[in-house]
Amino acid sequence: MHGYALATPPSKLPGPLPVWRVDVARAEWSALAAAVRADGGRLVSLWGSERDAAAAVSAAYATGAGLLLARLALDGADDAYADLSPWFPAAACMQRAIREMLGLRADGARDERAWLNHGNWPRDYHPLRAACSGRETFAPAPAAYPFVRVEGAGVHEIAVGPIHAGIIEPGHFRFSVVGEKVLRLEERLGYVHRGVEKRFEGRPAAAGVRLAGRVSGDSTVAYAWAYAMAVESALGVEPPARAAWLRALMLERERVANHLGDLGALGNDAGFGFGLAQFSRLREDWLRTHAERFGHRLLMDRVVPGGVAVDLDAAGAARLDAECVAVEASVRALETLYDEHAGLQDRFTGTGRVSAELAATLGLCGLAGRASGRPGDLRVDHPCAPYDALAVRRVVETGGDVAARVRVRFRELHESLRLIRALLAGLPGGDVQVALPHGGAAAAGIGWIEGWRGDVLVAVELAADATIARCHCHDPSWQNWPVLEHAILDEIVPDFPLINKSFNLSYAGHDL
Repeated sequence: MHGYALATPPSKLPGPLPVWRVDVARAEWSALAAAVRADGGRLVSLWGSERDAAAAVSAAYATGAGLLLARLALDGADDAYADLSPWFPAAACMQRAIREMLGLRADGARDERAWLNHGNWPRDYHPLRAACSGRETFAPAPAAYPFVRVEGAGVHEIAVGPIHAGIIEPGHFRFSVVGEKVLRLEERLGYVHRGVEKRFEGRPAAAGVRLAGRVSGDSTVAYAWAYAMAVESALGVEPPARAAWLRALMLERERVANHLGDLGALGNDAGFGFGLAQFSRLREDWLRTHAERFGHRLLMDRVVPGGVAVDLDAAGAARLDAECVAVEASVRALETLYDEHAGLQDRFTGTGRVSAELAATLGLCGLAGRASGRPGDLRVDHPCAPYDALAVRRVVETGGDVAARVRVRFRELHESLRLIRALLAGLPGGDVQVALPHGGAAAAGIGWIEGWRGDVLVAVELAADATIARCHCHDPSWQNWPVLEHAILDEIVPDFPLINKSFNLSYAGHDL
């Protein structure tokens, strides 16, 4: 890791990915952010920690050479660190969350409104502070949120949520409109706070994967793999080759399941119920195969530190291969139907456009980023085994609208089906799991996996007895929720469900 002027050179962490770690001085904190930005890098995640009364804030940057983890030690729990949002706008909400979880303040931040605390916690209560343990019982007092008001003739507000018609998770959307034209959208999330990060503390490293796999249920394989990778890196464990291939097999099947569901829902939101019916049928059959061959419809608890918890026999592999062939034929027929359907294309094309310039400025990542010309994909850029042997084909579109996000899903679906067949054909023999050591020295590890929505990061700090001292899980929705506020500008209110679904961001993954 070269090219950044740091007093201490970064050291490479053990593990399958290029990850470097460096302790930075206060003056280097913002200088490093500026240098990464100038070099074309992006902020992956930002989080705080407290251990033995010592506080710190960490930033993970994606660079051309890999992941750079910068840690800034603070003088105390009430100390401040420099605001990173001038270089990475996505840092703003992450910093607000850090302030509420740990009381650590970003000096100079323009937006210091509450984010996770809806008024139900006392102002001096910070869930991840050791001094606040035992104070979890208090009377809720919900507070009004100071939304930004838009003034002007004919401007009025439409409040949507947090409770929605259906079974989606809670989130509030405040539209400022003239007629049906949207002038501003402001989101208010944080309604599903479950105390996940606090629940990690003190758990055995091997057991934490069950919690990690439930951060966002539609990405359970991605989170479990990232968590397992972090623990394995910290403990110096290498999973068997067969386990790595099975992990990738399950990750690609998770990607296919979500793309099938989204393509049906997007058709339905544009008034094409037939598309919803057909893609729902394909997805349901796909999930039933998960239950049949892996023991769980969503593949929960299949990936574990040290390997995987389930193997696949020859008959199962043949069954999965045949299913890929059948699904590929069905998807291609439906893709042709979507492409030639004038009504769908009228609703998709030009709607919810995010330009490449705006995507770069705001740090749009993952599937939505690739639809706006942002090519990042860890399976290509920094492939771990077995992706380093599969030559993954990068999928990029430049339109930046709903149509482009639909095309990315179709193209990634085809690529994942190809990868699944290649994984089945090349699946090595051998064991599927190795044992973890029960202790040693305190250690830290990072896991970084390209989930279906984007890159998932898990940072783990282990105590000497191999229990969890701190675990931070990051969802790509942190980067992408703010971009949705821009994608709806100058569109009409009825197009919001379609634009929102084309991003399909995680509420729970954004709010632990």
